[in-house]
Amino acid sequence: MNKDFLCLSDWSLEELETIFTLTSELKSKQKAGTPHHLLAGKTLGMLFEKSSTRTRVSFEAGMFHLGGHALFLASGNTQMGRGEPIKDTARCMARYVDGVMIRTYSQQAVEEFAKHSSVPVINGLTDSYHPCQIMADLFTVSEHRENYRDLTYCWIGDGNNMANSWINAAAVFGFELRVATPAGYEPDTAVCKRAADAGATIFYTKDPREAAQGAQVLNTDVWASMGQEEEQLERAKAFAGYQINMDLVNLADPDCVVMHCLPAHREEEITDEVMESRHAIIYDEAENRLHVQKAIMATLMG
Repeated sequence: MNKDFLCLSDWSLEELETIFTLTSELKSKQKAGTPHHLLAGKTLGMLFEKSSTRTRVSFEAGMFHLGGHALFLASGNTQMGRGEPIKDTARCMARYVDGVMIRTYSQQAVEEFAKHSSVPVINGLTDSYHPCQIMADLFTVSEHRENYRDLTYCWIGDGNNMANSWINAAAVFGFELRVATPAGYEPDTAVCKRAADAGATIFYTKDPREAAQGAQVLNTDVWASMGQEEEQLERAKAFAGYQINMDLVNLADPDCVVMHCLPAHREEEITDEVMESRHAIIYDEAENRLHVQKAIMATLMG
């Protein structure tokens, strides 16, 4: 089993489903008020270069539930933020804490940190991947659909870190994935090639209606992510027609579920009507970040 959780494709299906089993156990104990101090006395260092609501709160609350402690470090308040080599920060932090979660821009930076860290490192988000979110998403679908690996998933919007992670997930879990992105905003070609080489069933299109047709799971994200604010107007033009609205939902399976990793820009990439509809499982996704990440931390740090 891997020491770190950096990218979904680093892990086997068996290992990831073992995390889902532990997630279910921990969620049940949380709901029942049963103590589950699997990380008593342990500390997680949390390095943030990108702001967050759900990532910080879910990891910090999760460590508390597990009997441990989480330490929040904004990059601007660390020596790494002042130019200290990543390997020096990694080596020192590993002598203080039992695990590190990093939310930053560069996937290469997280991988370098992990290379020099003797304690587990968790990718809390990079510009390339968002593996914890995908784990929460798939666990959420499994709660709503027993046969979650046999469904048709649909990604509509930017070919960003979420799209890359869904492509990785399709290769590991074996479900059919349809990806609809505008020209110039396609997913990473290297990620697509690796998934194809792994035998993934993925259909790429520019037409969101074609992608949504009969799908059981619809998923999207904001059109301009953190760090892309200056591209907002340009992207709004490029992504016009890529909104998840009721017209698109009505093309999908009648019992389809709709997902969004949040924060959402209502009436932009997704309508208020869809977010408040019976199809939306968006807040279950948000909650399950807590439970899945607790299972990941317990697996790596326990």
